[in-house]
Amino acid sequence: MLTLKFLGAIQQVTGSCYLIETTQGKILLECGMYQGELRPKKIQEKFFSFDPGTIDAVILSHAHLDHSGLLPRLARDGYRGPVFVTEPTRDLLGVMLKDAAFLQEKDVEWENKLRLRTGKEPIEPLYDMKDAENALGLLKALGYNQRTQVISGIEIRFRDAGHIIGSAIVELWVNKNGNSKKIVFSGDLGNSFSPLLRNPEIIETADILLMESTYGDRDHRNADKTLEEFKEVLDTAIDDRGNIFIPAFAVGRTQDLLYHLGKFYRKGTLKQQKVFLDSPMATHVSEIYAQHRDLYNNEDPEFNKAILSGWENWLPILSYTRTTLESMALNNITSGAIIIAGSGMCTGGRIRHHFKHNLWRSKSHIVFTGFQAQGTLGRSLVDGAKQVKFMGQEFAVKAQIHTLGGFSAHAGQSQLLDWAGRFQGERPHLYLVHGELEKMLVLQNRFHEEYNWHASIPTPGETIQL
Repeated sequence: MLTLKFLGAIQQVTGSCYLIETTQGKILLECGMYQGELRPKKIQEKFFSFDPGTIDAVILSHAHLDHSGLLPRLARDGYRGPVFVTEPTRDLLGVMLKDAAFLQEKDVEWENKLRLRTGKEPIEPLYDMKDAENALGLLKALGYNQRTQVISGIEIRFRDAGHIIGSAIVELWVNKNGNSKKIVFSGDLGNSFSPLLRNPEIIETADILLMESTYGDRDHRNADKTLEEFKEVLDTAIDDRGNIFIPAFAVGRTQDLLYHLGKFYRKGTLKQQKVFLDSPMATHVSEIYAQHRDLYNNEDPEFNKAILSGWENWLPILSYTRTTLESMALNNITSGAIIIAGSGMCTGGRIRHHFKHNLWRSKSHIVFTGFQAQGTLGRSLVDGAKQVKFMGQEFAVKAQIHTLGGFSAHAGQSQLLDWAGRFQGERPHLYLVHGELEKMLVLQNRFHEEYNWHASIPTPGETIQL
């Protein structure tokens, strides 16, 4: 018996989760959080349609919460086995899962205050700090290209996906009675325009391929044109005497932005006086990025040398706001500042507090540099909402909203097709995951046109026999 059940990131982007079951045991591939939902019961019902105590091993492709964020809940509900990750992913999760637990507790505390005022029953956080610490104790770190047995008859190997530091393509072999089936999970494939990381490694053989399709409907804007547009937004904010607010993902996107801002500064073209990294998690993550310089693409020797002494050596006008009081003080700065704050989809974090004070100001500029999932505040703003509600209040949207797609850490359509087209011999059975349905349909058609290759689109909860 060999079955694969599609539990999460199916015809949507967040909540990556797949259950592989053999006669030897059960493996959970990914344990991602569904972003855009608040209530724990909805999340639990959506992803834990199985008994966590019956799972023998967990494999995570990378540290982003839509791939790892339910791990503490899995541990709370009875999972005690190993969680296989790359070494940088282990380091990142040490920061991210604790931060996620902290935000869970704070968000529910705020929600319960509102619920009590209206006579509703209080809710509990999805997980707490103790759950996060228990989950971290299960991590088992592997190097790239290290083939390892996870349970009897099943081996894995991580390959560099180039998405964020430590991100992996997962190769998985199921062996029985001398026969072997190979499953390849792309994870999130990186954009070849990444300023820091290497291109995704090429995989040449598989029987089953699970492939992300986040941007399956289009290519990203040219990197040089994106940087030109970014510079124009920065200059416009100076002319308007306003500030720039960037809801940045703490892992990957923030470090790319700091790199590009450092390039502008060193060329003498950055007019802002200060850049604030207003995210303790992003600050810690940036330190982890600096520790894993061996995984950089080495295309900028000047940067690699500067980063040895810290990001502020690369970008001297960079400051870190580590405390809440320091973050609040940024509201006293009326112009000339770039404020980078989490979370990237505006579902929590300090960016929401900055929006509270600046979303209704016409001179404010908000720059989105990454994907915004349906149901998030970020998606509402990108889609042109004129009025939004968060933190229990209604806010008019008068700030100028900018979307720069070229910064994406995901491969675009052509890059996806090129990567998949490198498989040799008989093509694997292809299943598109981690994408909104309309984007999957476009990519499905392109696979047929380009390679005469059928790409299946599974439905949520579907189980296939391999």
